[in-house]
Amino acid sequence: MTRLVFILLACFITPTFAQTSFKKVLFLGNSITKHGPKADIDWSGNWGMAASAEAKDYVHVFTKSLSDQQGSAPEILVKNIADFERAYQGYDFAAKLKEAIDFQADLIVLAIGENVPALKTAEEKTKLQEAVTKLLTTLKGNRKPVILVRSGFWADAAKDGALRGACDAVSGIYADISALAKDKSLYGRAEREFKHDGVANHPGDKGMAAIAAALMKALPQ
Repeated sequence: MTRLVFILLACFITPTFAQTSFKKVLFLGNSITKHGPKADIDWSGNWGMAASAEAKDYVHVFTKSLSDQQGSAPEILVKNIADFERAYQGYDFAAKLKEAIDFQADLIVLAIGENVPALKTAEEKTKLQEAVTKLLTTLKGNRKPVILVRSGFWADAAKDGALRGACDAVSGIYADISALAKDKSLYGRAEREFKHDGVANHPGDKGMAAIAAALMKALPQ
């Protein structure tokens, strides 16, 4: 009788699974992700451009949220790959991304697109998608990291379509943040004055927090 009761109870118990805990997170992006000091545009930070401090850019807001959620802080590697955006065809992944590949991240966050030249033809869109797919495949190797790809901050149907296609090709998670740019309060210029329009046009602290929140929401719970 006792064994029968145990079996019956087991049938009604929903199994629970421990949430994935990420130990290493790789962030690949452009100036929204990280940009070093550049005097000619009056930028002195070494973090996501237009954020008021390193802790306020989306990388660090996201990392803090992830740490709080999983109960431990991951090791992070943050790299600016704007050179890939501007010249993605024939990109030397092995040489230029050696540190990122060797890092062996179990969560990869790709945040690019803004510096990619306008895609004027379907062929150009296909070439971008193929290059981004190769980028992600190279980083993935024979492992199974979680891959999180976001759309551009400024909506662009062709570029975002290529990013989504590459994301799907590696079974990644796509986060569409393209609606954020419509909210002018999310720009750096809405929070403080900048001497350079390009810097001012980046997401400020509020915008960075919104990007981080969108990425966190996209992660499987």
